[in-house]
Amino acid sequence: MGQVVGRRKGGIGIALVTGAMLVGASACGGGGSDKASGDDAKAPGKPSASASPSPKKPAGPPMLLDTITPQTGTKVGVAMPISVVFTNPVSAKARATVEKHMKVSASQPVAGAWHWFGDKRADWRPKTYWPSGTKVKIDADMNGVSNGNGRYGVRNYTHTFTIGDDVRADVSVTGHTMKVTRNGKPVRTLSINAGSAQYPTWNGTMAVIDKQEKVHMTSCSVGISCDKGSPNYYDLTLPWDIHLTQSGTYVHYSTGDPNPGSGSARGSHGCVHLSMSDAKWFYGQVKQGDPVTITGSPRAKAPADNGYADFNLGWDQWLAGSASGEGKTATL
Repeated sequence: MGQVVGRRKGGIGIALVTGAMLVGASACGGGGSDKASGDDAKAPGKPSASASPSPKKPAGPPMLLDTITPQTGTKVGVAMPISVVFTNPVSAKARATVEKHMKVSASQPVAGAWHWFGDKRADWRPKTYWPSGTKVKIDADMNGVSNGNGRYGVRNYTHTFTIGDDVRADVSVTGHTMKVTRNGKPVRTLSINAGSAQYPTWNGTMAVIDKQEKVHMTSCSVGISCDKGSPNYYDLTLPWDIHLTQSGTYVHYSTGDPNPGSGSARGSHGCVHLSMSDAKWFYGQVKQGDPVTITGSPRAKAPADNGYADFNLGWDQWLAGSASGEGKTATL
């Protein structure tokens, strides 16, 4: 059975739950696209942006930012990128200038770079994980900046956030375990089951997108099965859900696999199953941006833009998608 979650193709952070109210449906990512869509840098709720319109009249239609993630004032994990999504395409010829107007500052300077996923999303990540405790600021001064397609920025956007404790989870698909560490020290090893041979789990490192206490999960929403008579059909609301990829990977509890581990070895539709008590405990440990690294699956690594799997690209691959190359953060 192995019911698992996954979101509909679309925005990463569309909130499905407000309090006890469920909105929409999710399902595990067997049928999800391997590539995340153009708006997939959205985080839960609306992004906060602090700026006033420029007093200068723009030379053309406005270039606006759809979202900046993380939201300002948040505390995130060491693998969290800064993800900026534009409302309209940015041409290749304009990207170096746009990057230079998105200044990243940090209390502990680090090397990093921007990388473009398509023509609307640009992520900035450090070369290696952020140091825990770092304070980070992004100043996106878009006033008068061209997107190369006839649009010009009319706003400044500023976000500040903090890197919290270094919490990591390492999942062994073949070993049926998840090892959780905090600031380099082992905390607990949990029993898990991952995807079946038909619906294998993504390998690689995925930063937590968000988490929800309950999510409505359906097999139909990701194209696994809409036939109620199918053994792969499910329509459930399950608890303690940690969202890893836009195509539908979660760590969570499943009623179809209540006691996961090497003894049961019941495969999921691509998600990682924990027992009820372990799922609730893990939910309390992790935050947006904490890295969950999965090994031992027959599937490839999750594409870097399928959620916030930016660290699945090697540094040379990352720089290949940058218009201005590697740089150091300014000192905050």
